[in-house]
Amino acid sequence: MQLFRTKSVEQTLAETGESGRHLVRTLNAWDLAVMGVAVAVGAGIFSVGAQAAAYHAGPAVIVSFIIAGIVCGAAVMCYAEFASMIPAAGSAYTFTYTTVGEFVAWVIGWDLILEMLMAGSVVSKYWGVYLDDFLNLMGVPFNSHVHLGVVDVDLAPLLIVTFFTVLLVVGTKISARVDGALTILKIGIVLFVVIVGFFYVKASNFTPFIPPSQPASSVPGASVTGVTSEPLWQWATGMSPTVYGIPGILSGAALVFFAFIGFDVVATASEEAKDPRRNVPRGIALGMVLITVLYILVAIVTTGMVSYKDLAKAKSPSLATGFELVGATWAAKIISFGIVIGLTTVVMVLLLGLTRVVFAMSRDGLLPRGLSRVGRHGTPAKLQIAVGIVVAVVASCFNISILSDMVNIGTLSAFTLVAISVPIMRRKRPDLPRSFMMPGNPWIPIAIACANLWLMINLSVLTWIRFVVWLAVGMVVYFGYSYSHSRLGRDELAHGSDRGHVGGKD
Repeated sequence: MQLFRTKSVEQTLAETGESGRHLVRTLNAWDLAVMGVAVAVGAGIFSVGAQAAAYHAGPAVIVSFIIAGIVCGAAVMCYAEFASMIPAAGSAYTFTYTTVGEFVAWVIGWDLILEMLMAGSVVSKYWGVYLDDFLNLMGVPFNSHVHLGVVDVDLAPLLIVTFFTVLLVVGTKISARVDGALTILKIGIVLFVVIVGFFYVKASNFTPFIPPSQPASSVPGASVTGVTSEPLWQWATGMSPTVYGIPGILSGAALVFFAFIGFDVVATASEEAKDPRRNVPRGIALGMVLITVLYILVAIVTTGMVSYKDLAKAKSPSLATGFELVGATWAAKIISFGIVIGLTTVVMVLLLGLTRVVFAMSRDGLLPRGLSRVGRHGTPAKLQIAVGIVVAVVASCFNISILSDMVNIGTLSAFTLVAISVPIMRRKRPDLPRSFMMPGNPWIPIAIACANLWLMINLSVLTWIRFVVWLAVGMVVYFGYSYSHSRLGRDELAHGSDRGHVGGKD
């Protein structure tokens, strides 16, 4: 079996023009930057920093954000180099197909499907939760749940997924414009909340900046409640689970890394970017800078308003908790509205990203080829509708919050292999034009891969178990269907047959 057969860059680019299976280039650098901000600035900006401060790092969560931002930013530069060479749908899947080979590309594609399916479902579910909360805060009694027999169905995820599915079917550009308007609105809300929050900041709340390490069991609400919830490396080394201190900063970085995901989604849209060799790297870099600044500002305000110890006592610590503890309960309404707007844009970008990954895998034959047909608007309409139905059903009918960590491990695994692929491609194809080049090759890409692996082993044992199960299912699909239907394999077989026929004739 030829598990590591690779596609040439030229073949990959040629396939983007395949009749009936090519996407329309309508996006500029700003559209791509907004897309990155849209998917990364959601409910997490109001909650993930507070949770990491309460249960992991204390005020040093600011360092956790910086570490996660550096790791993600460096990985983003690897993506930018590939996107400048190979502006095709599929992101990390497409990049690894041209460097490491088909089998690894399949694993990455399968991971990306997991990441975006789970993220889209989780975010859609929470959009409904926060919509209920916001309307109730405004005095409007509202409940989006209905009972159909024994099944509890949440109609809110169905509503938001349907709305953006229709927009994405009509066209990526109009979807990007709606997304951009909502993203500007939510950035304005975040900045307003941050500015107001600075008036409540007390320097004493930053002391000690790095709280001393202590057993996780001593902190109410800490997430380590058994073997399966321990970070993998602590379980493997037999260390007792701890919070705070330097280990807490690192585990906090693994948690807040969730805040930075989204740039692999931006790369999936490179086939729809105008002048992609210039606009994709610029869009990715601009979005990354905006997001890092916003998250660090929110982390400073969250930990400066109240002590991390008080946050740890809250049932579900968030930025709203900080405002409530200082008596500014009015802020809860604004934050609740910001969360609803924030999650709205995340849903759209994840639906787009998931569809483009499946589209690229289908065009290569690793999934049924019929999925990669585009409609009269230049979008894969049937596939977009199918993806919307799956995400809506999962979000509306299942309790999928326990799978949110799967988003992190799927993203980190993709980041790791893209980083490793940079020096491989530099050696294989030094002749390819690159409008952006990752500096410090090969050592910085290798260091990036190691940093991503370190964040992965800071995720829980249970997350790793679920990840292995997902990969096992992927192996069954690959060897049962994808390997034998791969266009690359069939093309090689056809060319081999032609050579054999010519040779016999001679």
